[in-house]
Amino acid sequence: MIDIERSLRAGGEDDGGQAEAAAVRLVARAGAEGLADVSYGTVDSPFGALLAATTRRGLVRLAFPEEDVDEVLERLARRVSPRIVQAPAALDAARHELDEYFNGGRRRFELTLDRALIGPFSRRVLGATSRIPYGQVLSYQEVAAKAGSPRGSRAAGNALGSNPIPIVIPCHRVLRTGGALGGYGGGLERKRWLLELEGALQRDS
Repeated sequence: MIDIERSLRAGGEDDGGQAEAAAVRLVARAGAEGLADVSYGTVDSPFGALLAATTRRGLVRLAFPEEDVDEVLERLARRVSPRIVQAPAALDAARHELDEYFNGGRRRFELTLDRALIGPFSRRVLGATSRIPYGQVLSYQEVAAKAGSPRGSRAAGNALGSNPIPIVIPCHRVLRTGGALGGYGGGLERKRWLLELEGALQRDS
């Protein structure tokens, strides 16, 4: 479905936009008739436009602006389903909750999640991470212990680094023992910004 949509849109350059219009109709029909397994669109954020994707089960992917869109979609096609369409309206709930969060008005996400891109151990790690309250932090070692692997702090770090739904699954709330930021898939400046937003770190004066 991705390839059909791209081909139609590309053809629109030579036919006065008829293929572009056909692509829009195809996407609208697929969304209305439930023909797509994955719907994607963009969500505004203080970091730029995030790519968000959802399935019938829930939000499955949230990608930072520098991530390659084609690579994100191709992985979704391989791991979830090739029946993917661009359908921004399907992300309205995610867009609303993220907007509230970035504006300081939401402390807990209520979105349902699809963990299809998360392996068994990572599910335990990210499940423990999801239970860290707003404005609080844990260490990698503490998260590993809560995931049932007290000596697995490095493995826990790898699981956090590959979190496919950052921000909503708050891997930014996990720090090194002693309080150093550690790593973050979205970059340390974003991690610091999120922690400052939540009051877990003091903003620089």
